[in-house]
Amino acid sequence: MKERDKAILEDLHKFRCLSRDDIVTMHFANLKYPVATANNVLKRLRLQGYVTANTMQQPYIYFTDPPPMRKDSQKIPHFLAISDFYRQLCDIERPRLFIVEPKYEKGMMEPDVFMIWKRAPFFVEIQRNVYSSKMMQDKMNRYHAYYESGEWQVEPWQGKDKIFPNIWFITDHRYDVNSDVFQIFQSASVKALMAKVG
Repeated sequence: MKERDKAILEDLHKFRCLSRDDIVTMHFANLKYPVATANNVLKRLRLQGYVTANTMQQPYIYFTDPPPMRKDSQKIPHFLAISDFYRQLCDIERPRLFIVEPKYEKGMMEPDVFMIWKRAPFFVEIQRNVYSSKMMQDKMNRYHAYYESGEWQVEPWQGKDKIFPNIWFITDHRYDVNSDVFQIFQSASVKALMAKVG
């Protein structure tokens, strides 16, 4: 199997699903005919049984085969928002580490992404809907509980100087959330945050 094929399968596994355009941007952007080449490679991977697609959507949505969810799952737009966020990051700088839906102890926070980007750790919450104040406070309480637990200090990505990750909400709605112990960012996009912080 070609290295590019392996990389596509790894990304499909990591992101759960990707649109054809996501795959073009991530793996074929440097080619003369990126869309045509991607279509040919994806068709071959489908015929070989490595990937499957939701062909009811244009462009197609691709999954590993067997797929990790139903091809019409309500979670697909959420995972596509995560891959879009990743693409926005890569336009500026590729993250050193990018984990989709990392798992922590029961009762702790459930971020959409943990990443190390621009030499800083982040928990990322991609908010496609508007949440109530109570729901946001519950989210913040879970992050504070994780901070208080001290478990973050022994994460494998930690260096000598222990750093608690920043919390970054990708949202069109501004929430009244704050913390005395860690930094919180809110923006509609990666570029919007970069314009604010430089």
